[in-house]
Amino acid sequence: MSTINAYDPPGRLTDLDETGLKAWNVFITNSIDQAIKGPDAGQALNDSPRSQFYDLTRTDTAADATEAPVTWTAFPRRIKVHSIGDNQRWQRADASRDVQDEYCEWSVTRDPSSGKITQVMFTCEGPEYWDLLAQSSPATVLQLYRTHISPNVQQNDLFGIDGSYQRRNRWNDSTTHGAMHLIQAANTLGAEIELAAAASIVRVVNGQELTTDQELIQCGKYGEPERNSDPHIGGAVNAIARQKADIALTNPVGLYFDDLKTDGWAAPDGSDPKSYWTYRRGDATHPVRAVYEVPADRNFTVGDITINGTPIQYGAQIADFITIRLSAVACRFGQSTGQPQTACVQFPPPPAGPAAPALAAVPLSAHGYRSSPAAPSSLTTRRR
Repeated sequence: MSTINAYDPPGRLTDLDETGLKAWNVFITNSIDQAIKGPDAGQALNDSPRSQFYDLTRTDTAADATEAPVTWTAFPRRIKVHSIGDNQRWQRADASRDVQDEYCEWSVTRDPSSGKITQVMFTCEGPEYWDLLAQSSPATVLQLYRTHISPNVQQNDLFGIDGSYQRRNRWNDSTTHGAMHLIQAANTLGAEIELAAAASIVRVVNGQELTTDQELIQCGKYGEPERNSDPHIGGAVNAIARQKADIALTNPVGLYFDDLKTDGWAAPDGSDPKSYWTYRRGDATHPVRAVYEVPADRNFTVGDITINGTPIQYGAQIADFITIRLSAVACRFGQSTGQPQTACVQFPPPPAGPAAPALAAVPLSAHGYRSSPAAPSSLTTRRR
């Protein structure tokens, strides 16, 4: 197998023009290159290099390649383990997008008279894609918001007075007014790339090879140990690395809906509850947007559907049954010459005073877009 020419947009979306497509490839390759390099010693110790992680555009994928999908539950586990009972955790998860930290966020629409849920929209689209699209084609961003969120969206709802796109805007900052793309601080593609790269380091500490999800994430410090996603992603990647294989994220790099399981669900008319789950963005194998909604001619709503006998009163009840996916490719099994790290990641004390952020030409400006603050180091993209 050979290298690929360029990374495609998440879900192989078709919103970008040729300039935007080139800029997206630059963003992904730069992010991967930074993740391969890892932080320098002034940022973190025992966390670089990541010699078994590679870029599909620069390094061949060998003939023994195998794809390794990794899936996890969309409901935020940190809410689950710190709640007393289902009703409390569902209510808490529906209260704020900031707690929806499993690379899946949602917004709930209710009937104003009955209060029953009529629609739940889910997204796993990374915000970086929307930053780029907004610089490439603001009109496309507005059109997509009007298509997927509300026809009432206005240009000044989405863009600041300086013309910059606002990730958190009135149509994408709550669990009740729409969810266009991810906004929770840890839910970024940069964090996904950094996590996968950091987890590719094999660790042998005090003579013992680390193998469990929890000991790996506690030692590698590449995410939040209480999430569904971070420990599981790290454990799956590291299991491949321990086979002395090279690892890359598959093209297109992104986060995708894997499935909705509806075992135990029941609709009042006996219809299949899964038939009301539809994908709205992304190709058939890489969906990035989903909606759960009953057509108006059915004469019932989402709130009339039951899960194990309990009516759906929260979007979080649906999230319990959604799985999110990323995919890696592994090759050159048994051939890696990389040496294990023999200690856990350590962070040096921060410098005495804060440094002002430098302005630099980021991948977007290389293709004619505005300059912006310098791209963050791998340390700043860690999942927290």
